[in-house]
Amino acid sequence: MKNLKIVIGTRGSELALAQTRQIAEQLSALETDIQPEIEIIRTTGDVQTGSLRGIGGQGVFTKELEKALIDKRIDLAIHSLKDLPSQFVPELCLVATPEREDVRDVIIANVALKDLNDLPIGTKIGTGSARRQTQLRALRSDLNIQDIRGNIDTRIKLVAEGDYEAVILASAGLHRLKWEDHIKCYLPTKEMLPAVGQGAIGIEMLHDHPSKSLIAKLNDDKTFTAVTAERKLLTLLRGGCHSPIAAWAREENGSLRMDGRVGDLNGQQILHATATGSTTEPEIVATEIARSLIEQGANRLIEATS
Repeated sequence: MKNLKIVIGTRGSELALAQTRQIAEQLSALETDIQPEIEIIRTTGDVQTGSLRGIGGQGVFTKELEKALIDKRIDLAIHSLKDLPSQFVPELCLVATPEREDVRDVIIANVALKDLNDLPIGTKIGTGSARRQTQLRALRSDLNIQDIRGNIDTRIKLVAEGDYEAVILASAGLHRLKWEDHIKCYLPTKEMLPAVGQGAIGIEMLHDHPSKSLIAKLNDDKTFTAVTAERKLLTLLRGGCHSPIAAWAREENGSLRMDGRVGDLNGQQILHATATGSTTEPEIVATEIARSLIEQGANRLIEATS
């Protein structure tokens, strides 16, 4: 191999660039002759300012990157996996998921906190996620839960300037940016189950790209198995990235354990299912979770928010 240039497509946010630089470093460590080159691509979600559900839902942070892959302007695209729709366009595939970060959500606030219960009644707390709003209302219906848009730094600034008294964010992004000092408390997964793919980075490529096998060396098998189960659940429930669906799969004692959750936006009804199976059969574990949730009425709750 001699001077292999790999063009990496990414969004231009601080988090997206931090994730992409991480992948570029890992690529360079694979082969000394690899020359990673980063290309920033603006997506619909970066340009539009309305709520994500209002501007098109699925793929608002990924469509332009996928078009660049198909047009062969970039060799691979880096995504926060939770933003990537569960159904790929035919030409593309998920090649690798490096080791996953912490899956938990956290609270950024202008008061000291030990846990969610320390937030005063009526606290104005921002989250644009239906999944978070659903679970938060079930836990603390006395909070003033408001929609919010913007990158991580924007949301932190909104709290600092008093526009919001608190916001909920994914811990993974703060860890990758080394902004842990902003975290006031972590939300346990039993209270706030994460989004499908939360904390994982997805590397997407053309099926027939000549460097596909090389990029696949960045894959972490445990992460790939877990997110395969979670994304299968999303497909079976016919949900999107912005549906009130939560899931977390992980290896425990040699088996794959998975929790799935669906709720209504008022937080008055939360459905939960748990399953354990073989790490070699993540889709079977997901199917068991989906069957249980559907029997409990998940389809009705999901359709009500679509």
